[in-house]
Amino acid sequence: MHIEDLNRRDFLKTIGLGSAAAALSGGPIQRPRANLETDGILSIDPTPKFELSPYLYMQFMEPLGSTDSSVDAAWDFGADRWREDVVEITQELAPTLLRWGGCFCSYYRWKEGVGPIAQRKPMLNQLWGGIYNNQVGTHEFVDFCQRIGADPLLVVNFESDGRKQWAISPKGDIRSGDAQEAAEWVHYCNNPSNALRRQHGANDPYGVKLWQIGNETSYDPDSFDVDTAAKKTLEFARAMRKADPTIEIIGWGDSHWAGRMAEIAGQELQYLAFHNGFGPGGEDSPLHGIEYRKDPDKTWKYFMAACKEQETAIDTMRQQVAKYKIPIALTECHFTLPGRNRCEALSTWAAGAANARILNVHERNGDILKIATLADFCGSRWQNNAIMIPVPSGKSYMMPVAMVMGLYRRHSGKQAVGILASPDGLDITASRTGDRIFLHVVNTRRKQSVKSMIQIPGRKILSGRVFWFSPDPEFEIFEYNPEHTYPQEGKIGPELSWTFPAASVSAVELTLEPRQNQT
Repeated sequence: MHIEDLNRRDFLKTIGLGSAAAALSGGPIQRPRANLETDGILSIDPTPKFELSPYLYMQFMEPLGSTDSSVDAAWDFGADRWREDVVEITQELAPTLLRWGGCFCSYYRWKEGVGPIAQRKPMLNQLWGGIYNNQVGTHEFVDFCQRIGADPLLVVNFESDGRKQWAISPKGDIRSGDAQEAAEWVHYCNNPSNALRRQHGANDPYGVKLWQIGNETSYDPDSFDVDTAAKKTLEFARAMRKADPTIEIIGWGDSHWAGRMAEIAGQELQYLAFHNGFGPGGEDSPLHGIEYRKDPDKTWKYFMAACKEQETAIDTMRQQVAKYKIPIALTECHFTLPGRNRCEALSTWAAGAANARILNVHERNGDILKIATLADFCGSRWQNNAIMIPVPSGKSYMMPVAMVMGLYRRHSGKQAVGILASPDGLDITASRTGDRIFLHVVNTRRKQSVKSMIQIPGRKILSGRVFWFSPDPEFEIFEYNPEHTYPQEGKIGPELSWTFPAASVSAVELTLEPRQNQT
C-alpha cells in the first residue's frame, strides 16, 4: 500500500468518519494508531476444494412490530411502495437471497397479504406486538427481491410450529396454517396459470424456488416433538412439491433434531436449518451497555473471539448431518448482546471486523454450509440489523456487518481454495473463479499493520487489486456517509506485496496468467 493511500484514508477518516463521533462527544475523536509492520508470506494453493454457494450472503426480513419498525419503516405508506433509499442501499449491499420468515410466520396467513392493499386484512403481530397491515405481502416482497437482484426464500406457516399460544390469537382468529395452505402458496407463486395471482395482476409466476418448513420449532418445550415435526414436515413437503416439483425445501434441524429429521423426512429435503445467536457473553464481557467504550483492547479481544462460537455451532450441525449428506442452512444468525437496542457495540467497526471473521468461518465450512446470514437485514432500532432506516426521514445506511457482507459478496469466487501460509495476525480465506483468485482478509491486530508478499506456487500473478475498510475499531456508525458504504481501492504493484492496515477487512482480487500462456 502506498503512503499516498494511507494519507488519503486518514484524511477521509478525519473529515468523514469523525462526524458521527463528534455528535457524541462535541468534537472529533483523535485516536492515534501505531503503524508497525510485520512481514510474512501469503501463499495460496489454487486447487479447487469445493463449490461455494452464493447464498452465504443471505439477508432475513421479518415484520418486527413494535419491537423494531423494520418492514414498516422500509415502506412508504403514502405512495404504497418501498422507500427508495432502502432500495438503493440494499442494492449496494447486494444480498444474494432474501428470506421472508421468522417467528412471525407461525401466525402469518399468506392469503391476507395478497390482492389490492386496501382490501387486505390487518393482523395482530402476536410475538412482536402491534398490528401488521399486510401492506407488504407476497407480491411486494418478491418485487423487492427483483429490484435488489436477490432470490426469494419463503417460510410457510407450519401449523404454528405446534405452539398453541400462536395457533389462535387473543382475538379468537385461527392463525395456524396446514399443508394444503402451504401448497396453495407454492401454486400461487409458481404455477403460470394460477388464477388468483393473475386476478391480482401478476400474469407471470414469481418463481420462488426456496421454501422453509418450520422455524425454531424445537425451541419451545410445548411445541412439536421431533418425531411429530418430522412427520408433519414430510406431509408439508409432499403437498408443496405436488404444486411445484422443482422447489427446494429446508426442514428444521436445530437442537440435535437434524439426524431424526433426516431419517424421517430427508428424502424430501434439500437442506436442514439451524439458527445461532452468539455473544461472547459472561460476566467479564465488555459487550453490553456502554462497557465496550471503557477498554478498547478488551472489547477488541472479545469481538475477535466471537468466531469460535460460530465454529462450534457449525461443527455440531456438521456431525449430525454427516451420515445423511444433507447441506445445512443458517437461516438466522447474529450477535445477541445485552443492552439497549441489542447493544450499541454493534455500531463499532470492531463489530464489523468480528463479523468478517465469522464470514470467513462460513466460507471455510462452505462444503456443507450452503445458506447463511449474519444480520436481521433492516430496521430502525436493533443494532444487529444490516441496514438502519432513519425515521421519520433521512437516508438509510449500512451497519458494520453490512459493510463486510457487501464487500465479500462483491469479491468472491465460486470455488474454495487453500491457504498454504500466511503472516501472523491475518485471518484469510481464498476462492477462485477461472483464472481469478479472491482473498478475504481480516487483520486481527488492533494497532498493527501486516505486510504480506503474495505468491501462488506454479502460477504467475498478472495483476491484483485490493478493496478495504479500515476505520478505527472504536469508531461508531450512526449515520449515512459514503465512507461507510464504499471501500477504498488500490492496486498491488509488480513486487506483489501489500500492507493490510491495522483492524482492517480487505477483499483481494488476483488475476493469474492462463495456463496455456505459461511455459
